[in-house]
Amino acid sequence: MRRPYLAANWKMNKTVSEAEAFLGDFIQQLPDADADVVVCPPFTALGPAVEACEGSQVRIAAQNMHEAGSGAFTGEVSAQMLSELGVSAVVLGHSERRQYFGETDEALARKLVSAFDAGLEPILCVGESEAERDAGDTAAVLTRQIEADLAEIGNDRLASVVIAYEPIWAIGTGRTATTEQAQEACAQIRELVAARSPEAAEAVRILYGGSMKPGNAGELIAQPDVDGGLVGGASLDPADFVAIVEAAVA
Repeated sequence: MRRPYLAANWKMNKTVSEAEAFLGDFIQQLPDADADVVVCPPFTALGPAVEACEGSQVRIAAQNMHEAGSGAFTGEVSAQMLSELGVSAVVLGHSERRQYFGETDEALARKLVSAFDAGLEPILCVGESEAERDAGDTAAVLTRQIEADLAEIGNDRLASVVIAYEPIWAIGTGRTATTEQAQEACAQIRELVAARSPEAAEAVRILYGGSMKPGNAGELIAQPDVDGGLVGGASLDPADFVAIVEAAVA
């Protein structure tokens, strides 16, 4: 049995005070769940969020990082900087980073190595656009991304990568992949990992990341190859994210 994994991606939402208020409410409401529960605030709130979660089961992840340890990269942060704050994980390759900021598979391959070397758990995002889905290219896109993004990760580390399948056409649109579509894509991702290491494929956690809400979380996570969720809009409300965690462990 793979331990469920629920990550809240707040994107560019919540000030420090708002993050502290959310976490105070969320931790109070959260039952003792047999799951990994991760919150991904903006950079400005990472330190206060780590402090707010001390003594709880909630861990804090960053939404991005640079591949280099230091250098002339204005506006960026390194894996070591995140690790020093007490951050335990980092989201890499979110579709918005790929689409709006030109993030490439080659850069992501280097970022994964840097994250591991700094003791951070990488949450790697992959997924296809609406045009790619409609053209029947979902399998080809996932194959390209998984093979390129994990190219520099040894088989001994494969199982420790958390992979989030996010159909871009279902992010922030209110449109959700059917349970069959989510399962099919997550199963393909597991098969791609298995091509390198069957043992890693059995252990790797694969999340669904497209408009997951309290009303559909249970059905999605019940699929055999869906091990949790990377939750966007629904994670901005403490009660909604608690309900999603509860659905994952029900």
